[in-house]
Amino acid sequence: MAAELRALVGKLKRRLREQADVGDLTPSQVSVLLRLEKEGPATTSSLARAEGMRPQSMATVVAALNSAGLVIGAPDPNDGRRILLSLTDACRQWVQEGRAARQDWLSRSLLAQLSTDEMDVLAKAAGLLNRLVED
Repeated sequence: MAAELRALVGKLKRRLREQADVGDLTPSQVSVLLRLEKEGPATTSSLARAEGMRPQSMATVVAALNSAGLVIGAPDPNDGRRILLSLTDACRQWVQEGRAARQDWLSRSLLAQLSTDEMDVLAKAAGLLNRLVED
């Protein structure tokens, strides 16, 4: 069951990813954007530690995101020598639109392919899956 569930979740993730265009972003770039969205502004070195990367590698990721207009740097108000990176407004909108596209696809798929009884079963299964991932 564990193998089947892992494979199924992987397929679902791929299908959801297909619904929102991430363009030419690498998995590392997407991960950095999601981290900045969730945790707020951060330095390149703190992002490198959090992502398990060398600072030089993270600097390359950040430079690409900056060039794409997805992140912007500003001096840290507590230490002007450090630069805090954050998402641009355009990036926040892009992330929000991507989430909406994935949500819309999943909602339409559920309604089109599952009966009311099956939706109830799926809701119960979602509750059980949530228990597995709760800390």
